[in-house]
Amino acid sequence: MLLKDGGPKVIAGCTDYYPSLPQGSQLRDLLDISQIAELRGIAQTDQGWRIGAATTWTDILRAPLPPAFDGLKLAAREVGSVQIQNRGTIAGNICNASPAADGVPPLLALQAQVELASLNGSRQMPLSEFITGVRQTALETGEMLVALHIPPHSPSATSAFSKLGSRTHLVISIAMVAAVLELKNGAIEAATLAVGSCSPVAQCLPALQAALIGKTFAEVEAMDFEQDGHLAPLSPISDVRGSAEYRMDVVAELCKRVVLTAMQEG
Repeated sequence: MLLKDGGPKVIAGCTDYYPSLPQGSQLRDLLDISQIAELRGIAQTDQGWRIGAATTWTDILRAPLPPAFDGLKLAAREVGSVQIQNRGTIAGNICNASPAADGVPPLLALQAQVELASLNGSRQMPLSEFITGVRQTALETGEMLVALHIPPHSPSATSAFSKLGSRTHLVISIAMVAAVLELKNGAIEAATLAVGSCSPVAQCLPALQAALIGKTFAEVEAMDFEQDGHLAPLSPISDVRGSAEYRMDVVAELCKRVVLTAMQEG
């Protein structure tokens, strides 16, 4: 009832909300969901994994998750400082809808779905459809994100994540890449790659994913990741952190490194 007709702003860790307020702006009513037990925690289900909206990055780091989640855990370590990781939530990172949100590429690579709830019931949609633009999502009036759902992955699935910034810690990314791979007899059987900070919304790379199928470690090392439209979905901008041209060069190298790292882990 509280959210009906665009009620209070839903918050949890507030690590993005307060810093983003314009100076002198008037505070609106807030609804803090951080202590609602049903919205926090990670559980394995018959359909895969469920991550509650108020689950913190520290919760994710400490959870006993399979190797397919290693990329998400690596991203969790990049979300600000330890204090931010203790407060910041996975849903907040998504709903903030920043092109540089560290959690989005690994969640896209895991093929995550978001669960949205309102007085009218609940619905699910792919994360790839939920974030619609810079600071824009598919949330409708009266809805809130209550959980993420990750489909089951093979026990042999591996993952990796890499982020480039102007320094090693506490930095907004210039580019970042996450990958989830399934390997068979030393070759890639399935691959999902997602890139952040190189388009208004983090993007998967279908052409590159298809090109990786059947490749061995040595063949991936020899690939030119910039050819054949592999990076076509990306549209980086130039800003104070780097030029568009630099981002495209960097992301090709990051993609190769992430794939090779995930293959080594497998």
